[in-house]
Amino acid sequence: MTEGTGPSAPLRALVVDDEPLARRGVRARLAALGGVEIVGECAGGRDAVRAIGELAPDLVFLDVQMPGLDGFAVLDALPPTRAPALVFTTAYDEYAARAFEVRALDYLVKPFSRARFDEALRRAREALARPGGTGTAPDRRLAALLEELHAERARPERLLVKEDGRTRLVPVDDIDRIEAAGNYVRVHAGGASHLLRESMAALEPKLDPRRFVRVHRSAIVNVARIREIQPWFRGDLVLILRDGARVTLSRTYRERLREVLGQAL
Repeated sequence: MTEGTGPSAPLRALVVDDEPLARRGVRARLAALGGVEIVGECAGGRDAVRAIGELAPDLVFLDVQMPGLDGFAVLDALPPTRAPALVFTTAYDEYAARAFEVRALDYLVKPFSRARFDEALRRAREALARPGGTGTAPDRRLAALLEELHAERARPERLLVKEDGRTRLVPVDDIDRIEAAGNYVRVHAGGASHLLRESMAALEPKLDPRRFVRVHRSAIVNVARIREIQPWFRGDLVLILRDGARVTLSRTYRERLREVLGQAL
């Protein structure tokens, strides 16, 4: 931590992102965790360089793509002795390898879950507690993260559905929900439904877990399609989707949806 701070002193953090909503989200997560003093926030790279020089934060949550100076240009503008611990936050995964080359502690791809954010902060605390400052990210951590990002790139953008002797291409972005249909699944997308000859267990790992969440043993929903959440029987909840469909959220799967939404249900 910065000179003069003791082991019980709060972690001093700076939040840098050109999107106000993104900055607000990081601040809210830090406030909820406690033990962190938010010393400032910046909407651009040039302001970030000045703030880091003036405020000397322990940790910076730094967006990659910003007008003026991007996240990497911010680092280039800092003297090596003034570089704080870094956690990159970005909507793009292609910069991960470069982020670790500049000794970033973690790389959060938006939208990230509360559990993933908590993990990044935990890693920062551990690194800053070690003698000598931030240290470097272990090779195995980099390898695991890059493997995860490659897996995300490999996720299909379309599902191939064979119906009536023809093969239809259903864009994943159009999917509202998926429900079990015996050994297969029924995909509801764009006001139509399609029978996909694949099991729920086989299909679920192929979908982006930040967007598609298992809410019941026989249902997966696109989180962006949830319009309303209402109480149901015996502690269950019911999700009202934009197309008017009602899907039960069982207690077994509630925690996973809560992590993706970033708030209590």
